[in-house]
Amino acid sequence: MEELSELLLQRRRKVDSLWEAGINPYPNDFKPLHTSADIITAYGNIQEFDGAQENFVVSGRILARRSFGKAAFVQLQDRKGRLQLYVKKEQIGEEAFAAFESFDIGDIVGAEGYPFRTKTGELSLHARSIRLLVKSLLPLPEKFHGLTDVETRYRQRYVDLIVNPEAREIFFKRSRIVNLIRAFMTSRDFLEVETPMMHQIPGGATARPFVTHHNALDMELYLRIAPELYLKRLVVGGMERVFEINRNFRNEGISVRHNPEFTMMEFYQAYATYEDLMDFTEELFCHVAQEVLGTLNFTNQGLDISFERPWKRLTVREAILEYGDIEARQLDDRDLALAYAQSIGLDLPADIGHGKLLMEIFEEVAEHKLIQPTFITAYPTEVSPLSRRNDNNPDIVDRFELIIGGREIANAFSELNDPIDQKERFLSQVAEKDKGDEEAHYMDEDYVRALEYGMPPTAGEGIGIDRLVMLLTDSASIRDVILFPQLRKEK
Repeated sequence: MEELSELLLQRRRKVDSLWEAGINPYPNDFKPLHTSADIITAYGNIQEFDGAQENFVVSGRILARRSFGKAAFVQLQDRKGRLQLYVKKEQIGEEAFAAFESFDIGDIVGAEGYPFRTKTGELSLHARSIRLLVKSLLPLPEKFHGLTDVETRYRQRYVDLIVNPEAREIFFKRSRIVNLIRAFMTSRDFLEVETPMMHQIPGGATARPFVTHHNALDMELYLRIAPELYLKRLVVGGMERVFEINRNFRNEGISVRHNPEFTMMEFYQAYATYEDLMDFTEELFCHVAQEVLGTLNFTNQGLDISFERPWKRLTVREAILEYGDIEARQLDDRDLALAYAQSIGLDLPADIGHGKLLMEIFEEVAEHKLIQPTFITAYPTEVSPLSRRNDNNPDIVDRFELIIGGREIANAFSELNDPIDQKERFLSQVAEKDKGDEEAHYMDEDYVRALEYGMPPTAGEGIGIDRLVMLLTDSASIRDVILFPQLRKEK
């Protein structure tokens, strides 16, 4: 820390010297006309050329420099990449070169010059002039990418983005993925909408909400855990195909897969079923993967993933029987299933419902083994309060979760549009909440009222954008794909 303080003091003295010499270390009158990519596009594939007649005006941050007395090579980084500058005293003049020698790694500079290739063949820009645009007071870390304290990368994301090209590439890809999804949806006649972030009644998912207070209305509000109930109100209102890409907030733990603030896309389509959405999801994911990666076969954290269609489909029951050491008769008997759950180390209440019990077993024995894209269907009604009951078996609902690489990526179902059934399920959830289940649904009378006006047969789906980006960028943690993830207070 003492060394850092001394470096900081040295740079501050340089700033003072610049002011004293009549030089503004933070000017705002330089306009770059080109990027590093422009020069690379124009000359990258040409080995021999005379670029002295063409002038490029660029700006960027100094990442490295090598000085040779009366000349120096500088590595410059702008928003498009990196480019080498060659700065020669004879070319820019003695006074300008003297100022240039005080430039530090981390400073932002502007330069103009012409392209050429060095003796080693590297495309570079021969500077005709160079000037300081921003004086950096803190030095860049030399081996930032190799820090063992990865939280520093997330906490100081601005530095991570400066020195780590891989980090920037992830967020470029993230932006492209979101834009591709948006274009895919709108091309299929879905309307993009925005619904409230603050809810009087949290709903649409089983999760613990963040609580806030509106002073003017003297009313408790909740950051939304899902936009579902508002989007379905729009379907009631005649907006038959709607989607929203936005934030959800859940007051839960933080892990490599979970951040309390995360991005989802939810969409709803009238006159469709959950089976229609399985086909739709395959088409969407394959389109995005092909555009971003150029292939449907890729590696994620050492696992070979294939998006080649069709994707596997299993019921919850089939998945447990395939991956767990249990027989069908045990699974179908609640007491025998509970005994099995306890034998594999699950600590569950003795009065747990059969549906919840099956899901606990599924998550323990099967979910993490589903590497290739797999649709899991036939979820218990007990754990699906907003889903439509199956016509042939009222104990299950018409729902799927998409599992890839051992983690849930999407959740969808044919929507429950029977207001009487919906109210009964809300009341059942309220009873669970009264027993201490903080993630159970609240009663939402207005949503029931909306259903009483009539919602057409509808299917809806939520897709975890962060997890999809993790998958397509080979990222190990959700914090790698969120620019500013939630962290503990800095000590």
